[in-house]
Amino acid sequence: MEPVHTEPVPAEQVAALRRFNRYFTRRIGALDDHYLGQDRPLGEARLLFEIAENPGGVSLRELRSRLALDAGYLSRMAKALEAQGLVRLSVHPDDNRLRMVEPTPAGRVEVKEQNRRANALAAGLLDTLAPGQRAQLIEAMATSQRLLRLAAITVERVDGGSPDARACLDAYAADIDARFPEGFDKSDLVGPEEVSGEAGAFFVAYEEGRPLGCGAVRRLEPGVGEIRHVWVHPRARRLGLARRILGALEEAAATRGCTVVRLDTHASLTEAQAMYRASGYTEIPAYVDHVYGDHWFEKRLSGPAG
Repeated sequence: MEPVHTEPVPAEQVAALRRFNRYFTRRIGALDDHYLGQDRPLGEARLLFEIAENPGGVSLRELRSRLALDAGYLSRMAKALEAQGLVRLSVHPDDNRLRMVEPTPAGRVEVKEQNRRANALAAGLLDTLAPGQRAQLIEAMATSQRLLRLAAITVERVDGGSPDARACLDAYAADIDARFPEGFDKSDLVGPEEVSGEAGAFFVAYEEGRPLGCGAVRRLEPGVGEIRHVWVHPRARRLGLARRILGALEEAAATRGCTVVRLDTHASLTEAQAMYRASGYTEIPAYVDHVYGDHWFEKRLSGPAG
């Protein structure tokens, strides 16, 4: 369960985003049944592009997750592309439940032409701007993409013993084992019983159904919680996701009667130390003897959201 934001999004911000969406989709030709002047709409063109990115074949299940498409709609588009001779549908050799799709030679030629036309469209749009304006636009688009991606990621409370929770912890352990000069012993990871029920909570961040971050909080003593294992996959770093996970953990601690949360971190994790300080944590003396602890932090909580 995500932290609840008590303030609604201002109507003018909602209107601004919708206005931009309408302009952008019209400007790039997304509403045209012949996207980029080819004989198919944007949906089919995008699906063909994604299939061509996997020349050895990709499952429809993976495409459905990646593109967030309805299964029936995806199947109809794939069959339409097959009828045009652009893709080949088959059954996975090791799992007959999986339908696979791969580009044909004609499909690869089509995508090459699609990329040429898309590049020409983008270059034509940018060419009318001065170099400084182009740089400003590209920077704004990068910021928009980062924030829209963050907005689409969910942070959900899960059972500490669930496959997603343990998979994230395994990835976390492998990550810091490579970073710590002394390595990392997985026996230091929290057990499911420490982060379940009133004892604590475990959160996993999901992007398009795939786990890519986690964090845990457990009761250290009456009124005091301890945050552990805040981790984000390398492909999702610098989005602000770690702070969102941290906020979920703080709220979970507050709902369990904690007025203070503490944590420790390794000397090599300088970016984590900076995040904790920026999030209102104050460095304190060591509160526990922990082999991987070099810096200890504490933050007072305002209480659970009403």
